[in-house]
Amino acid sequence: MAVGPSIFAGLAVTDGRHGGKRHRWMMDRLDSMEERMAHLIRAVDDLSDVVTAQRKEIDRLTRLVGLLVEREADREAGAGDAPAADVRPPHW
Repeated sequence: MAVGPSIFAGLAVTDGRHGGKRHRWMMDRLDSMEERMAHLIRAVDDLSDVVTAQRKEIDRLTRLVGLLVEREADREAGAGDAPAADVRPPHW
């Protein structure tokens, strides 16, 4: 995301002793902060995209687990007298 021109670009900050040096220093510092902010905004946008993709994957996997739970419950209900998968045979 690009950051537009500084809102302070037209202001001259001088204290009478340092003249334009202080103004230049302030503008350089402001430019640096704006650049860092632009990078942070980009990082937040990228991370937001990752979180959205992860949410979709979690939703898909949650639905899949629900289907598998239903399938297993149906299988166990229909098994009747058949031994359950988690029961050891009598010869053990």
